[in-house]
Amino acid sequence: MMDDTALPARADADVEDLSPAEDAGAKTASAKTAGTDKSSADKDNRVSPMMAQYVEIKAANPGSLLFYRMGDFYELFFEDAEIAAQALGIVLTKRGKHLGEDIPMCGVPLVRAEEYLHKLIALGHRVAVCDQLEDPAEAKKRGSKSVVRRDVTRLVTPGTITEDSLLDAKRENVLLAVARTRATGDGAYDYALAFTDVSTGSFRVVASDHEMLAADLARIDAAEILISDAVYDDEEMRDFWRDLETPVTPLPKQSFDGPQAEKRLAGFFGVATADAFGSFSRAELIAAAAIVAYIERTQLGARPALAPPQREADGGSMLIDAGTRVNLELIRTTSGERRGSLLAAVDRTVTAAGARLLSRRLSEPLTDIAAIRARHDAVGFLVEETELRDGLRKRLAAAPDLARALSRLSLQRGSPRDLGAIAAGLKEGLAISSLFGVEPPRDLARCARRLAAVEPWLAEELTAALADDLPHNRRDGGFVRQGYDLDLDSTRSLRDESRRVVAALEQRYIEETGVRSLKIKHNGVLGYFVEVTAQNADRLREEPFNATFVHRQTMAGAVRFTSVELGELESRIASAGERALALEQAIFDKLAAAVVAASGPIRDAAEALAELDVLSGLARLAVDERYVRPEMTEGVDFAISGGRHPVVEQALARGSGGPFVANDCDLSAPESMKDARIWLVTGPNMAGKSTFLRQNALIAVLAQAGGFVPVTSAKLGIVDRLFSRVGAADDLARGRSTFMVEMVETAAILNQATPKSLVILDEIGRGTSTFDGMSIAWASLEHLHEMNRCRALFATHFHELTALTQRCNRLANATVKVTEWQGDVVFLHEVVPGAADRSYGIQVAKLAGLPKAVIARAKAVLAELEAAERVSPAQRLLDELPLFAAAARPVSSGSAVSAEPLPPEPALMELEALDPDSLTPRAALDALYRLKALLAESKGEY
Repeated sequence: MMDDTALPARADADVEDLSPAEDAGAKTASAKTAGTDKSSADKDNRVSPMMAQYVEIKAANPGSLLFYRMGDFYELFFEDAEIAAQALGIVLTKRGKHLGEDIPMCGVPLVRAEEYLHKLIALGHRVAVCDQLEDPAEAKKRGSKSVVRRDVTRLVTPGTITEDSLLDAKRENVLLAVARTRATGDGAYDYALAFTDVSTGSFRVVASDHEMLAADLARIDAAEILISDAVYDDEEMRDFWRDLETPVTPLPKQSFDGPQAEKRLAGFFGVATADAFGSFSRAELIAAAAIVAYIERTQLGARPALAPPQREADGGSMLIDAGTRVNLELIRTTSGERRGSLLAAVDRTVTAAGARLLSRRLSEPLTDIAAIRARHDAVGFLVEETELRDGLRKRLAAAPDLARALSRLSLQRGSPRDLGAIAAGLKEGLAISSLFGVEPPRDLARCARRLAAVEPWLAEELTAALADDLPHNRRDGGFVRQGYDLDLDSTRSLRDESRRVVAALEQRYIEETGVRSLKIKHNGVLGYFVEVTAQNADRLREEPFNATFVHRQTMAGAVRFTSVELGELESRIASAGERALALEQAIFDKLAAAVVAASGPIRDAAEALAELDVLSGLARLAVDERYVRPEMTEGVDFAISGGRHPVVEQALARGSGGPFVANDCDLSAPESMKDARIWLVTGPNMAGKSTFLRQNALIAVLAQAGGFVPVTSAKLGIVDRLFSRVGAADDLARGRSTFMVEMVETAAILNQATPKSLVILDEIGRGTSTFDGMSIAWASLEHLHEMNRCRALFATHFHELTALTQRCNRLANATVKVTEWQGDVVFLHEVVPGAADRSYGIQVAKLAGLPKAVIARAKAVLAELEAAERVSPAQRLLDELPLFAAAARPVSSGSAVSAEPLPPEPALMELEALDPDSLTPRAALDALYRLKALLAESKGEY
């Protein structure tokens, strides 16, 4: 935070940088308005030309904080000043009056503008940067009422930043647009998401729907979301958009104009039709066009080197909802930090681009078994080829961030260091492409081909042109190598060695004239001149020298001459610095244009380097941490031997907490077998149940992301959807208690899990009364077993649920072993078959430090309660309640319990929702087919 004294009011400090009109306006605005006479009132209501300009520019950029350049500061006024002062923790002052009202004002120094921009963007604000477009001296020439010309040179939003100083090098900065169109037939909506990282040029499009939307947004993890203002204000979606932590930018409906979408997208990429990029739905075209329109607006016409949009296959990645991502801490912990997440534990990349790609792969694990196996092939190859892996990683560590350098250059924000990064990256890429043997695995071979496809001339040209030590800014000059451009070299010589150049000319004149006393001198009146003694003056007036030297001045004892050559030299010396810089700028523009022209191959090379970094990093991880290749199958296998938690294991190793206790997990039984697909895990708190649940989910994520896994062996069927309900947190802002949040997340799981899903549930029902909670846990477990039929780990303290294994043929009991020693509980962290006999809650409370009197009283109460329990309620329920799937059937007359029936079958619900009068013949036929499909899925349980 900046010291409050560092930003005083600057009514007079900037006068030297303002035009006369701005100076007068600033002084008028700063004057105290004492008295109530008419002249004072007129003065207060007068609008200075400078403030008129500010108001006009601000009106043209609504929704953005206006950074208004005044000399060495960016100033903010009115409401912008109040917002920025609070957000940045800087002084809010005032600067005179505007229409009779005080003008709130704050400002930031020009030299620290990037720092403050970073803070504002991180808070979700958008900033319009308004710069001076001319020297204030030019405004003075136009008259006393002239204002320095200013205009917005850049719109900075969370999703469009490209500067390294504003970006996290290891995290993508995604701009996402959501388009919604009305679906045909049933009146529902189709959604599509288009998303790009402007800083790297990636551009993807994916279809979505109302149910998938939240999960897709969580997977993409955008920095800024664009939607139509109509969708933003939609009554059903209003709370959804406003509850997102990501900044949401509503745009006029014209930005999501369907008829113009294809034309706008094709125009941006300079093609005749968007069909060149593949087949897109109407919603997908609208979302992609909204992205490019927003980029054109915010970049003021400059176009980043975006890749053509690529459509993601439906169901191509594991569905992981937002709650599960938080619970499993895939990319960030629940506190928002990278450290402690799965990403931090498995990241062995050596480049920023590789770290970004690894994060993306962990966020969207594949469901295509062929693609997963191809990644495993590449990792396995690099595990075995130690020398190749080490050499590859050494080369990769020297490769700069090609993608972000290319993006800045295409947006005309590049620096000489970005050109140097392109040169170094392409050179390393060409060297890496030759490292692989004749037949490397598919993914490695593809990367090698993409690296070799870049023409070497560009890297050679950049290397020849650029100096070894490059400045941060192109305006500093000095970045072109000596010897690259002869004109520049001679100009630099004039600039840097003017004395030597003048001395050389003087020596040549002496030799030509034979006058040894000839001198070239300089003063403020004549500039450069030739001076000789009076005795030698006639020599310069004689032929042929009189054609070269022109008399300028006669002094006592000396005569002064000039020459055309000397005048030209003087002019060149005076302008040499400006000319040298101009020549360098021209060379920079030429090199940058060559880079942008080759953006396609450069982008391919950047992606190949990132992929090689990820693959070699996962291989390094496998070697360091003893990870092995999982066997991936098309079925519903889930057999893990010696599984370990990747994050906890490393934390124990760093803290000398002893070895991690590995555990097995087998949920592989097919439908026909009595063995388990659901484990009911019991045991005391602190014993490691949550760790066991999470580690199996993380193993599935890591395997389908393409990595080896922390196991002795693993046979895994593809997980299409991963669900986790672990931990407890409330959502007070939306009026939700901890229990309500738990129920909402549980509902999502029970409504969406499929037979190929993996579900981990921890302590369902603990936020309410004992009987309520146990009833909900009982019913949820039955639903997973009978209706969802998925693979699941279900941890609970309701030991009564263990009795369900007597009739649920795919349910098995497992428990975490503990032992007691001298009245204390000892956790063994080993998961074994069986059920816990008790929860050891009092022993855990003792470890936590509860007073001895409380512990003693708790033991006495527990003994009384256990003695009072005569009949097992769980056994009675088993005897009297039907299974979940049978509950929808009529209860026999002899049954003592009449269970509340379940909701109707899906086919009945679909039939009830139909309106026959509104159906076309085709829609009626489609509805009939849907009903038959739903009946077939119910397997006759009607």
